[in-house]
Amino acid sequence: MKLTRLELSGFKSFADTVTLNFDEGVTAIVGPNGCGKSNVSDAVRWVLGEQSARLLRGGKMEDVIFQGAANRRPVNVTEVSLYLDNSDGTLPIAYQEVVITRRLSRSGHSEYLMNSAPVRL
Repeated sequence: MKLTRLELSGFKSFADTVTLNFDEGVTAIVGPNGCGKSNVSDAVRWVLGEQSARLLRGGKMEDVIFQGAANRRPVNVTEVSLYLDNSDGTLPIAYQEVVITRRLSRSGHSEYLMNSAPVRL
């Protein structure tokens, strides 16, 4: 099993939908200070179920939702999806690809999905 892709939408500094593909070999996330490198690891931690806003470098869980910028309005919902290649059968389910998704709205509504089906943490 391996991580193949991460999609972020409205998560912290990622106002728009961003797709990160993790191809074979080594993947490095590089860039200047403040460009969102740490937010990528926060997104992975969050989609996998992190419940502590403090461990995600925030004060409250709503802080993971894009807050807006000088030329961008805040968004009302954040969504992160983590794609796993399960073709080796590591997970005992009948899916070659497993997609874990977490959503959170400013109203506090939160949901987890596995391959588009609602699941509980």
